[in-house]
Amino acid sequence: MSGSSRDDPWYRDGLRFSCTQCGNCCTGGEGAVWFTEAEGRAMAEDLGMPHEEFLRTHARTIDGRWSLQESRTEHGFDCVFLDRTTQPGKALCRVYRSRPVQCRTWPFWDENLKSRRAWDTARRRTPCPGMDSGPLIPVEQIRIQRDRDCADNADAPW
Repeated sequence: MSGSSRDDPWYRDGLRFSCTQCGNCCTGGEGAVWFTEAEGRAMAEDLGMPHEEFLRTHARTIDGRWSLQESRTEHGFDCVFLDRTTQPGKALCRVYRSRPVQCRTWPFWDENLKSRRAWDTARRRTPCPGMDSGPLIPVEQIRIQRDRDCADNADAPW
């Protein structure tokens, strides 16, 4: 069923997801990790640095919006806060407690939930081993995450 509505989505029975800390959603092609001023301030506080220094050191602007910087690695363009060395075999976020909404809501982004095909494409493209595995996330929780991501992207330049 590809043409389901937002009121009766294809994932009405829920979706399975469990983060495996692989870091695949935090790397890949060049992109953007959008964050608000409040999120930037929270990340700066977690790092123990002034907000202005955080912006100079870890952020960039794209079309008038703030995005986290990326570092070129053997995996692609890693988020500047992706830590692959502290725990071998795991990819950890150095600002996990204060990470932006975009990160908190993965993989329940509107673009991934448009159809089962879109979900499968995101799972393969990322690739995310946590999608379709782990506990069943009820549709109500998925909608909350999706709607948070949509609200976060309301001012997106695209």
